[in-house]
Formats: sequence, structure tokens, C-alpha cells
Amino acid sequence: MGANASNGPPRRVPLRLPGFDYGCPGAYFVTICTYGRKCTLGDVVQGIFRPSAAGIVVAECWYELPYHYAGVALDSFAVMPNHVHAVVGLLDPVGAGLKPALAAGRRTLSEVMRAFKTFSGRRINELCGTGGLPVWQRGFYDHIIRNEKGLSQVRRYIANNPGNWDNDPENWF
Repeated sequence: MGANASNGPPRRVPLRLPGFDYGCPGAYFVTICTYGRKCTLGDVVQGIFRPSAAGIVVAECWYELPYHYAGVALDSFAVMPNHVHAVVGLLDPVGAGLKPALAAGRRTLSEVMRAFKTFSGRRINELCGTGGLPVWQRGFYDHIIRNEKGLSQVRRYIANNPGNWDNDPENWF
């Protein structure tokens, strides 16, 4: 019997680690894919990413996140033709030098990623005159970074991603 033995609608496979608090301070490696994995964010030419206007909007929206969410720290980041890779940190608001009252307003990784996708999607649709069309796939992939070695590996992977584009299975075009 398959995963859908009841013959009902297909069930989505959960992407988050069950029982993990994605609002707790830590570093996370995230990958967000464009809708239909279309290469709308730019091109890779000889291992160098060349952003489209939409790719520039994506980068701008990413770097604006800490202005919207106090407790979000940005680390490595790369826009690719049909996806984004990034390391995002969720900080303890008190440890980040913020007032203790903000601790109750702690943001989750999902909330921050939803906001990023909303902000960038709206701006891309405005830019392209495509009001309301989906820009991003539903959900995102995440990996909890547990130590400095893991962080170094993820940073290296993100930095090398454009140079590996020709070998990327997501490079369909």
C-alpha cells in the first residue's frame, strides 16, 4: 500500500523536523524555489550569476528582512536562476541587545520565510505587471545548522553554487 491508501487527496510530506521549535535561536540553511522552478531570477554565465530585474528584487527583499524583523541575522546568500540559498539566524531578542518585552514577539523561521516570499513576490509582480501570479513554490527546504563545521560547509556550498550550476539537477534549461 502506498502513502495514499485511502484514495483520498494526496497528503503533503512535512518539510519541518517534527517537534523542533523553529522559533528558537539558531542558524538555518534555507532553499526556496521559484514557482514551477522556472529560471526567472537570472542566468549563470561561465560560473557567474547574472541577476534579472526579478533577481535584483529578490536580493533587495532579502537584505531588508532585518528591518522588518528585529532578531533576524543574515549570513551567506545566493540567488540562482530558479532558487535562493541562504543562511538565516534567529537571535534571542534579549541576547541581541533588544528590550526583554520583544522576547514574547519571537518570530519563527516559517514566518520570516513567508514574509520574504510575500514581499518579494508582490514586488516582482508589480515590476512585471503580472499581479497575483505565483512567484515561489509552496514551502521551503530547511536544514538546522548545528555547529561551526556545518556552518562552514553550508557557506562554502552557497558560495560555490553558481560555479556548479551546469551540474545542478535543478538546471533543466
